[in-house]
Amino acid sequence: MSIVIPSRLEAERLVHEWTASESLRKHMLAVECAMRAYARHLGEDEELWGVTGLIHDFDYERYPNASQAADVEHPAEGVRHLRTLGWPESVCEAVLGHADYCGVPRETTMAKALFAVDELSGLITACALVKPSRAVADVDVAGVRKKMKDKAFARGVNRDDIVQGAEALGVPLDEHIQRVLSAMQAHAGPLGLAGLTPPSSTTFSGDA
Repeated sequence: MSIVIPSRLEAERLVHEWTASESLRKHMLAVECAMRAYARHLGEDEELWGVTGLIHDFDYERYPNASQAADVEHPAEGVRHLRTLGWPESVCEAVLGHADYCGVPRETTMAKALFAVDELSGLITACALVKPSRAVADVDVAGVRKKMKDKAFARGVNRDDIVQGAEALGVPLDEHIQRVLSAMQAHAGPLGLAGLTPPSSTTFSGDA
């Protein structure tokens, strides 16, 4: 039985309906880019992996982990909504699996990839935004590794998740970082990471 994959437009509508924060929307876009890159690398379904990455945090703004019960917060509430809409169970389980506290094992490669790229995309974004240029093009693997060691930098990023995620995929950490970084660099504009616009030069006319 073939899986009916929701369209990217459907996923995008969900994101816009549930999420007002521009930075959170861009995070979901970054994860989508990384998931598509991994799908292409592994010969998997790019559309399925892409929409999974795009909607993985769509409920976070409404249910920002304020409750002590994992079943009444992000991402459980979002997954309940996805199921009412008939989204594939593989997507629902991957979204649940990207949050350890849900206790849902990451059994598919797609679920493992989502967990692996989620925190890393956030770290790469932070690395870009502290560059003088604010451009992800100026970020490299060595710089990301250096920032990983700096616990005071981007405190909200779980470094262990990045390392464990790469291990679960069977990918060397540097290769993992490079793949996600390259995906984000290729879509720097929509992610808001193309850098500062240089001041326009003054044009003189006539004799100097």
